[in-house]
Amino acid sequence: MSSFGRQINSFHKEKVVAKILVVDDDEGMREFLEIMLAREGYHVTTAPDASKALNQCKKQKFDLILTDLKMPKVDGIEFLKSVKEISQEAIVILITAYASPETAVSAMKEGAYDYIEKGFNIEDIKTIVSSALDRKGVKREDALFIKEVADAVSFGNMIGKSKGMLKVYSLIKKVAETPTNVLILGESGTGKELVARAIHENSPRKNMPFEVINCGGVPESLLESELFGYVKGAFTGAYGDKSGLFEIARGGTIFLDEIGDLPPLLQVKLLRVVQEKTFRRVGGTEEKKVDVRVISATNKNLEEKVKEGSFREDLYFRLNVIPIRLPPLRERKEDIPVLTKHFIAKCSKEFNKEIRTISSYAMELLMKYPFPGNVRELENIIERSVALETSNIILPDNLDLSGALRESGRFTDMDIPDDGLNLNEEVAKYEKQLIEKALKKAGGSKTKAAEMLQVSFDSLRYRIEKLGAV
Repeated sequence: MSSFGRQINSFHKEKVVAKILVVDDDEGMREFLEIMLAREGYHVTTAPDASKALNQCKKQKFDLILTDLKMPKVDGIEFLKSVKEISQEAIVILITAYASPETAVSAMKEGAYDYIEKGFNIEDIKTIVSSALDRKGVKREDALFIKEVADAVSFGNMIGKSKGMLKVYSLIKKVAETPTNVLILGESGTGKELVARAIHENSPRKNMPFEVINCGGVPESLLESELFGYVKGAFTGAYGDKSGLFEIARGGTIFLDEIGDLPPLLQVKLLRVVQEKTFRRVGGTEEKKVDVRVISATNKNLEEKVKEGSFREDLYFRLNVIPIRLPPLRERKEDIPVLTKHFIAKCSKEFNKEIRTISSYAMELLMKYPFPGNVRELENIIERSVALETSNIILPDNLDLSGALRESGRFTDMDIPDDGLNLNEEVAKYEKQLIEKALKKAGGSKTKAAEMLQVSFDSLRYRIEKLGAV
């Protein structure tokens, strides 16, 4: 860096907002960019070629890199590729005197943020750099938020600190402050309503109503009046006017669960509310204005339903402004222990019991179970276990994981006799056979047998004692 550049950076020390690396074999261009960017308050480092620039990148992280396209030995595109290998998040802007559509396409494919033609206007480059750093700032904010919650295990009423859930938390934080419609996607039991509530409770509407309706759980004949209300005399039994959920939720949020089950006629009426912010009560003629945020959820593939013609495409795009996908529990196994601990504490309090933990063997079984019913199923399993447990620790005997057998496919060739069979006894027999085979293969070594069966030594010993395996 030139002495002039160092003086300017020193002068702007308190205003430094980012670290920028300038790479150009033209000394005059390097010094010009250094001075101009330093005057903007940035901390500027320069390099005359790609090799020296890469060494700089290995020593420290830069918020933004400005590099010439045409340089001796290694050009800007190759340098860009090397930079991305060091840091995928690096923001790189190419400077070229030979701009062309092919150049732009090639640069963007390799991950460039933008490119600038030499002879550029100073204000233009300031704007591009500022815009790029704003983008970097958003990324840093997200990363900071994820770091803050990484040590925690909950957000709102949601539990979990897996990477998938941290992304969900981060997205909730961003969309909550906007009035945008949100579509929550996820299998049954993943906690879609909890996400909707978290969005509402972190939004400017948090002190206003939050109304919920399951579009698949209300008969079609009643669903319209539940959503939009009705006027006196609209149908038999309508002895007075009644407000629907869109009126009750005025100024707040309405959560439409299982939106994929909404009948075609109501899809048309919902589209009108979402687009025009107006609706009519059943049997009424008065247009009612309403300010309500719409959050929807589904466990179905709405894109497929649109292709089939059973769900309106225009409504789908109106509702799916920002999608949030909730990962199933089988994709975030690391959350099972903390969820289990939470449900044990919750159920122990409800049942007035002193159960505080779960045995290691029981936890191993939970970790291997696929949980087709997701978090809701885990809660039900723990609730049953706490209810049946007579000691102060949950043991495997009280875990009902029979669904795991269906998933494993191990017993698909077994016939069930007409008079039935005892599932627990059959599972125990199969488990005992596997343990005895492993012990035989391991020459009687429990340590080796445990490794073969991928369980802990204590877990194997417990099973041997329980099953009477030899």
